Amino acid sequence: MSVTAIPPSRPARIPALDAARGVAIVAMVIYHFGWNLSFLELIPVDLRDYPAWIWFGHVIAASFLALVGVGLLLGHGEGLKRERFLRRLALVAGAAALVTAGTYLVFPDQFIFFGILHHIALASVLALPFLRLPWVIAAGAAVAVFALPLVFKADAFSAPWLVWLGLGTRVPSTNDFVPVFPWFGCVLAGIALAKLWPPASPAAEMHPSAPVRALGWMGRKSLPIYLIHQPVLYGGLALLASAILPPVDRETRGFLVSCQEQCRSTGGDALTCSNFCGCVASGLKKEGLWQRVLVDTPDMTVKLRVDAVTRQCTAPKAP
Repeated sequence: MSVTAIPPSRPARIPALDAARGVAIVAMVIYHFGWNLSFLELIPVDLRDYPAWIWFGHVIAASFLALVGVGLLLGHGEGLKRERFLRRLALVAGAAALVTAGTYLVFPDQFIFFGILHHIALASVLALPFLRLPWVIAAGAAVAVFALPLVFKADAFSAPWLVWLGLGTRVPSTNDFVPVFPWFGCVLAGIALAKLWPPASPAAEMHPSAPVRALGWMGRKSLPIYLIHQPVLYGGLALLASAILPPVDRETRGFLVSCQEQCRSTGGDALTCSNFCGCVASGLKKEGLWQRVLVDTPDMTVKLRVDAVTRQCTAPKAP
């Protein structure tokens, strides 16, 4: 008589959690759509300078990370399923590497080196000890992670090999930055909440409506949607921008965006930075330095002339 080994069953999916991930995915698509419109100057405002828009992005990231904590507890709270965990970890880490490579090709000065997927991969490992600990320890650790960057920062943590911790004094120039502190606190908070109020089992839930089923499907496919949606959105809008924006705007856009990012990182406000960078661009063109700055590696003489133009525009200083 032969006996067939029965593989361990996967935990039953909870439609409400899948739908919650779907809501986060929809919000993320809306956020990136607005970001693309601003970045490509298809709308006359820069949404990245609006606190409400910034907080919208923060809430989306926090919800994703909290759901990671809930998912880890449901999947591995009673014991680590090593093979499943490592397979998922490899998938997320590989996707994070793709994001880094892709953004480096498109935005070499602002590529994503520690974004949401990088954080999820690392947080999935860091959170494992808390899956078997009481909820109060996970909650206390979450509070500590949230609080640490508010009370401690040091220049040493701004170094490239430490900046991902989030304890540096300078924010790196990147299109998505989700450092360990304070964002790991969201994962720990998700674990603590799931321990306090375990999600209802599928049998106890009502039959979901069509919109909820659609959100649930998006929640189950959140990783491929995350990887695909932004190249599609950005690519389509970039083609639109190239068709409708004047060529002179396309020529200077990259310079202005980079200049304004650097200006804001020093504490300048949006209007001041916009005026300053526009002045620098105009000055470089007037002095015949524009193409040499964009195409060539400037020699010392050119650098001195560029510095003179920059000083004339009165660069804003950090407060």
